[in-house]
Amino acid sequence: QVQLVESGGGLVQAGGSLRLSCVASGRTFSSYVMGWFRQAPGKEREFVAAITWSGYNTYYADSVKGRFTISRDNAKNTVYLQMNSLKPEDTAVYYCAASSETRTVLAGTPRYWGQGTQVTVSS
Repeated sequence: QVQLVESGGGLVQAGGSLRLSCVASGRTFSSYVMGWFRQAPGKEREFVAAITWSGYNTYYADSVKGRFTISRDNAKNTVYLQMNSLKPEDTAVYYCAASSETRTVLAGTPRYWGQGTQVTVSS
C-alpha cells in the first residue's frame, strides 16, 4: 500500500511559479512510476507529467511542456512538480499518482492517488 500526500498548492498570479511536492509512504517508492494529474472545475481529470523510477524518463502533456518540470528524490520518497509561467488555465486541483507501470500512469489509471492540492492562477 502506498499513501501519497501533496503540498505546495496556493494562489499565484499569472506568470508566477509554484512547486508542488508529493511525499509517499512505503519502502518501495523508488520502484514506482510517479505522475501528476489535474482536474479543473467542470472538466475531466487530465494527465500532466510522469517520471520513471530512475528519473531518466519524463513525460509531459503538450499544454505544460517547457513550463513544468517533474523530478523526484528517492531518498526523500518525494516527487516534485515545478510549475513556471503559470496561466489562468492551469487552475485546477493537482493530484499525485503512483503505479508500478508507466503505461498505467500515461493512460490515466495509476494504482494510487493522493488527495489533491488546489492551484489557482489569477489573471
